[in-house]
Amino acid sequence: MILSMTGFGKATGNYRDKKISIELKSLNGKTTDIRFKLSNNLREKEVFLRNLILDHAKRGKIECIVTILAGEDEEIQLNRGLFKAYIREIQSLEKEMGIQSSDLSSALIRIPNVVLPDEKEMSEEEWLAIKNVAVEALQNLKNFRAVEGKAMNDDLKARVLSISAQLEHVISYETERVDRLRTKLERNLEEFMGKENVDKNRFEQEVIYYMEKLDINEEKVRLAQHCSYFIEQLESSEEANGRKMSFIAQEMGREINTLGAKAQHSEIQKLVVNMKDELEKIKEQLANIV
Repeated sequence: MILSMTGFGKATGNYRDKKISIELKSLNGKTTDIRFKLSNNLREKEVFLRNLILDHAKRGKIECIVTILAGEDEEIQLNRGLFKAYIREIQSLEKEMGIQSSDLSSALIRIPNVVLPDEKEMSEEEWLAIKNVAVEALQNLKNFRAVEGKAMNDDLKARVLSISAQLEHVISYETERVDRLRTKLERNLEEFMGKENVDKNRFEQEVIYYMEKLDINEEKVRLAQHCSYFIEQLESSEEANGRKMSFIAQEMGREINTLGAKAQHSEIQKLVVNMKDELEKIKEQLANIV
């Protein structure tokens, strides 16, 4: 099962008269990078939240926003000094510029750090409620990633099957390839030494040696095995590992490159170019898999 690194998950819950909201936004990244937006009394729980996200989200650039809205009975603190300083500066500017005074109070209390919640030490019951909401948000993130992953899965499978199909076409050129190489060697030798000076037995030995050097059977077998293993990972019921699949794709690239270097045949070279094109698109997709 493929999971995209890109995703979004949100969940809400309640603790007494407080409303808890947790949002998770995920983008692709080579490593795990988690950033939080938390109230001060949640800072002591950041390590626990980080480990919870690591266990569920695995990999990617993840932003976690935890919002806790206070109920009617919640006490707040007004930063009186900051409030007065804003009032003085704004009224001074209004007088200087001849602007009619407006209702500043409602606007000023929206400024960060003017109104502060009464951040008492968090109880275990409240933390448990927050953790439950976090688990639900992580599950929603996973569901979102799975939907995107399904489309990626279908695309990756189609491209790997395309590489396998082109590898099958290589086989159809094998006999022609060997005959061409043999004819080319014989013609070059005769031009260099003269037909009457060619030792047929020695020539056969050299052809066998040369053909062994250019034999592509091992590359074909290994590439076919890598393609099969890649498809096996895609069809597994377990979550696919993006790094592992990238390693498989790397091995596929190694065999395709060697195949191209040994080909000595224009039609096989065309097939190799097509395989490389498909592989590059596979690598682009793998960069966004968890």
